[in-house]
Amino acid sequence: MPSDPQSGTESSGPRHVAIIMDGNGRWAQARGRPRLFGHHAGAKRVREVVEACPSLGIKYLTIFAFSTENWKRTQVEVAGLMSLFRRYIAKETRALHARGVRVRFIGDRVRLDAKLIALMDTLEEQTRENEGVHLTIALNYGGRDEVARATRRLARDVAEGRLKPEEVDEETLPRYLDTRVLPDPDLVIRTSGEARISNFLLWQSAYSEYEFIDTLWPDFTAEELARLCQSYGSRDRRFGAVKA
Repeated sequence: MPSDPQSGTESSGPRHVAIIMDGNGRWAQARGRPRLFGHHAGAKRVREVVEACPSLGIKYLTIFAFSTENWKRTQVEVAGLMSLFRRYIAKETRALHARGVRVRFIGDRVRLDAKLIALMDTLEEQTRENEGVHLTIALNYGGRDEVARATRRLARDVAEGRLKPEEVDEETLPRYLDTRVLPDPDLVIRTSGEARISNFLLWQSAYSEYEFIDTLWPDFTAEELARLCQSYGSRDRRFGAVKA
């Protein structure tokens, strides 16, 4: 089990790892190739990381695939990414299910096309009974957007009398978030050398440990993940408390 501010239990490694997969475009451009070439290379890297999780004690893996801000990119890149997502899901569904991976998607599906949504629904349904790694894919996701959507649902329950205003506390909102069935991430990794969280899991990562590394996502390996997990295990996580 991971360290927990409620239980005080300790662990040598993270149980839930979240990854901001950054650097695909720069990886491709450094090789004189279009940005979409890098995205395809990055998609292949996901499989290796998912396969490495069980041996590292990682039960939950959350990856940031497409943000609410990514719609600002060129139409060509966005269309290419949506096509990649459709192909990735169609291609990987059988393999993920065979490995016992439970797949969930978080984010706002409103802007996604019907074919992609259908593939997402099918993958979630086919893997819903699996008990291996829980893979959560953040697609059209933004932390602020998630909190806004959750707050609207909470406000609706208050307005309709299902929840009293005085009952709302910091334990209430998480029940309305996209991640309500998941534990908070223990470790958040961002590749590519950027040192910002880019609107990812804002509420959930309040007590997460962060690793900002220079490696571009298509070059990220299972060995590097293992090293980061080992580094995590050496940290003293106090959650605001001071040890006597």
